[in-house]
Amino acid sequence: MIETGAAHIGRRPILVAMIAIALTAFLAIGLVSSRSIAAEPEAPSPAAIGYLPSIGDLMIETIQPRHERLWRAEQEGNWDFAAYELRALRGAFDRLGRSHPTDQQISLPQMISSVTEQPFKELNSAIQAKNGTAFAKAYADLTDACNSCHQALNHGVVEIRVPTRTSPSDLNATD
Repeated sequence: MIETGAAHIGRRPILVAMIAIALTAFLAIGLVSSRSIAAEPEAPSPAAIGYLPSIGDLMIETIQPRHERLWRAEQEGNWDFAAYELRALRGAFDRLGRSHPTDQQISLPQMISSVTEQPFKELNSAIQAKNGTAFAKAYADLTDACNSCHQALNHGVVEIRVPTRTSPSDLNATD
């Protein structure tokens, strides 16, 4: 009987170790699972999936402010920021075209590309060369291109202009 008690006592540390290992493994699996669940992005709500900003919203919220910041960056001689804003402006136009492929049966991506391609190239060259004179011409050409689209889509009331140092915006809403 003493042997049985001694054998039982000798097995206790092994049993405790096995339980500890099992608990550690269980906790590790739970931790890994919770991290993988947390790492997955939460699915957007059905309302968010159905929301598509209008062309006007995208123009006012993304394109128009970038157009203005591009000009202000050049005015301040911040060529790195001007290059950044030019890339961001191109991206905003691309997203607009993907979000709204047509307006009034006109292909927006084609229209945008046809009127912005040359001014974007010229702006990029002017920014790379840090040439304010070339930038001013290319920026004016881009501004004219924006207004030609507005006219073509019967939104001529929305006129974009080259900002001035004193203007709070580049938007000139005409009567």
